[in-house]
Amino acid sequence: QVQLVESGGGLVQDGGSLRLSCVASKSIFAINLMGWYRQAPGKQRELVASIISGRSTNYADSVKGRFTISRDNAKNMVYLQMDSLKPEDTAVYYCRVVGRTAHSGNYNYWGQGTQVTVSS
Repeated sequence: QVQLVESGGGLVQDGGSLRLSCVASKSIFAINLMGWYRQAPGKQRELVASIISGRSTNYADSVKGRFTISRDNAKNMVYLQMDSLKPEDTAVYYCRVVGRTAHSGNYNYWGQGTQVTVSS
């Protein structure tokens, strides 16, 4: 079993920046998606940004031009650079990795989440 651990969350003022990191406990192969999701109080979890098949990136409309997702395969890590943060970005942010291997079949890993709070 693979554990994902997020870090980098915290309290920041409106317009500030944070960089979230997600590290996997061991190497993960045959990844189809690496992504960041968030869940605000009383709302459903939503996709923020993702890397599909290690190449294409996808962003929620609300974060386009402000957030950047990237990965470092050698370190088993995925990052989310968040700039120009707004109070509406306040949420718990989760890392997710999805894929399939011939040996183990489908997998879908989630981290435990890291809190991001943006004050106005």
